[in-house]
Amino acid sequence: MPHPHTLLAHAGCRPDPATGALVAPPVLSTTFERAADGSYPGGHVYTRASNPTRSALEEVLARLEGGAAAATFASGMAATHAVFQALPPGSHVVVPDDVYFGVRRLLDGVFGGILTYTLADLSTPGTLEQVLREETRLVWAETPSNPLLRITDLVALGAVTRARGIPLAVDGTWTTPLLQQPLALGADLVVHSVTKYLAGHSDVLGGAVVAKEESGLFSRIRQFQQTAGPVLDPFSAWLTLRGLRTLHVRLARQCETAAEVARFLDGHGAVADVYYPGLPHHPGHDVAARQMKHWGAMLSFVLRDEAAAHPLAGRLQVFRQATSLGGTESLVEHRASIEGPDTRAPQGLLRLSVGLEHAADLTNDLAQALG
Repeated sequence: MPHPHTLLAHAGCRPDPATGALVAPPVLSTTFERAADGSYPGGHVYTRASNPTRSALEEVLARLEGGAAAATFASGMAATHAVFQALPPGSHVVVPDDVYFGVRRLLDGVFGGILTYTLADLSTPGTLEQVLREETRLVWAETPSNPLLRITDLVALGAVTRARGIPLAVDGTWTTPLLQQPLALGADLVVHSVTKYLAGHSDVLGGAVVAKEESGLFSRIRQFQQTAGPVLDPFSAWLTLRGLRTLHVRLARQCETAAEVARFLDGHGAVADVYYPGLPHHPGHDVAARQMKHWGAMLSFVLRDEAAAHPLAGRLQVFRQATSLGGTESLVEHRASIEGPDTRAPQGLLRLSVGLEHAADLTNDLAQALG
């Protein structure tokens, strides 16, 4: 297999056999012609089941993650939904106690009464063993977590789940396959919000599930994708392939700048805590150093005066106050107000997604807002 950077540079760039176009156009057709004998020589029947552009993206994602197969969906939450949908009714799921709030809403709302779940601090060794049940059918992990950036040892977690025959799914949205490869560390599934770094330009909504093996669990995920139809549309797949071709250069710059922003905030008197695994005092620094190739481009910080956090977000001028992450523009969010009354985010916390701006412009913006 070529180096991931080379694979990305050529993502979706198979020349079009009809025109010779180096970048093949998206195949927007919903249906495909049969041959005279009723067969499908192109291998595709109907876009809900498969589509050439979507298939090209799924192939690239599977190769990047070192997986056997990938399935793409209309959003990151649709991909997450597909994983839970594939579990038998009555299954028990273990999720981190600081899991992305949308996952909790999905389990409480859509799967309430169908699945049960336990919140656990999976960043603390030995916790998982204490919460597993006979009916546990999935362990869900985030590392770094959203928004507290806790680090979970995936090798240790995978050893526990493998010994008990329980699938381990990891949300890889924040790290992408370039920073962390959960399948190589013990996971069975990796879930992505394609919306974020993979597409990378804040103009695509999509999700993906990548499987280490085409197991029974993944077969049910694929069946749900093709039968229920929450698929990624061909144009969004094409835009994601375009975004992937610059992922490695975008992410390298974003990670470098995020480290500078973290160091600036760590030395500011108005800041109580900075959550960024690249800081040596971060509790998960050593584990992150073992399993991540870089510290990432996401960080959170907590102000000493928690009431000042939300107003501070409004004073920023280079950072945009918006929901999402992983785009070319830097974003800030006051997570507690976004998540609502059942939030687990501290009231004084602001989450930053670092984009492609110059580092000095970002630190100067934070400096003026912090006063």
